[in-house]
Amino acid sequence: MRISRRFLHLPAVRGTIGRRLLVNFHCDPDVLGRLLPSPFRPKLVAGYGVAGICLIRLEEIRPALLPAFVGFHSENAAHRIAVEWNNDGQLCEGVFIPRRDTNSWLNEIAGGRIFSGVHHPADFCVSETADAFAVKMRSVDGTTFVRIQARVADVLPPNSVFCSLNEASRFFQSGAIGWSARPESDEFDGLELRCREWQMTPLEVDSVESSFFADRDLFPRGSVEFDSAFLMRDLAHEWHDRGRLASAGLEKS
Repeated sequence: MRISRRFLHLPAVRGTIGRRLLVNFHCDPDVLGRLLPSPFRPKLVAGYGVAGICLIRLEEIRPALLPAFVGFHSENAAHRIAVEWNNDGQLCEGVFIPRRDTNSWLNEIAGGRIFSGVHHPADFCVSETADAFAVKMRSVDGTTFVRIQARVADVLPPNSVFCSLNEASRFFQSGAIGWSARPESDEFDGLELRCREWQMTPLEVDSVESSFFADRDLFPRGSVEFDSAFLMRDLAHEWHDRGRLASAGLEKS
């Protein structure tokens, strides 16, 4: 595996996940595969690929050695595709992230430089209670739009590819390493999420809109369908830099 390290980078960042919404779609794996660079391929569940959007509020974010009071808060969105690939004969899994958006100028400036992932500036509008959530995100460049309204639920949607909450939880926990696209590059920034606890709650989605999944040039009609959504909240966590991965250094199959 050919992984390089930036000369100046933060090896670990610590904070709290104030709220994380995982909004998921199941997709035709052939269609999804065309969106993935080498060496990634879709990780399948019940014959479908799984992609989605992570809408996350990060709190008290700071270098791991510093106290919480120096940390900052931000709203962020990441488009994610569950993937697997082979390296040195081993099966690896994680997520490929074609785009990250943020309302934090610090994330925008430092992302892809001193910590992983290029971040695009975006505006967020958030309304939430203990059991209901409304999040809208529009990128400043006008290319990306997401809106969701959801409520805490007890069960998964009947059309979900996941048979149980436990199955879904294991699936997303195994995708802790994200490889983010870099503009005009065949390299990817690696970032690993480590949580002291891992707990997901199903959400009942009243409405969801996504410019990415509604793009018929990317997803022809019938190739993508809303699957499920989950909530994570008030979780201590760390982000660990996994370096920069060159696609030429990995096996394609």
